[in-house]
Amino acid sequence: MNYGAIKKYDIANGTGVRVSLFVSGCTHHCPGCFNSETWDFNYGKQYTSETQAEILAALDFSHISGLTLIGGEPMEPENQRVLIKLVKEAKERFPDKNIWCYTGYNFENELLKNSRARCEVTDDLLRYIDIIVDGKFEIDKRNLMLKFRGSENQRIILVKESLNAGKIILSDLNN
Repeated sequence: MNYGAIKKYDIANGTGVRVSLFVSGCTHHCPGCFNSETWDFNYGKQYTSETQAEILAALDFSHISGLTLIGGEPMEPENQRVLIKLVKEAKERFPDKNIWCYTGYNFENELLKNSRARCEVTDDLLRYIDIIVDGKFEIDKRNLMLKFRGSENQRIILVKESLNAGKIILSDLNN
């Protein structure tokens, strides 16, 4: 997996001050995407064990609220297979920090059911993620007033609560 950037003091992609990993590779190609250079799976730098150590070290401060996975598309299967190791270790080391993930895939129809997004680690990965912002960016539904979303079709989903309830539970941040 490649990545385009690591932001160690991100306040735009989740609550509080966050460490955000912008992964490379996305097959959605949404018109108007703010980060279209990361569509290419070969964009940026190769993700290594040193990259993971850098991210974990950046999380090890009391003022950091958590980790955000963004892209590109973190839920592309080839990215999931790498990210599972990061989120597992992040949760083990920092159980009180939350993990957000931005994905163009629909939570209940593509991440929970058979689709091109699912692979052997999807269910495990979802168990470590606290918040998913799902849905492709839709330029005709763009709304700059939304919190943590680019278009009105996107939802901020509480993952654990949704998995436990067997239905979508939205965050209050959707309001």
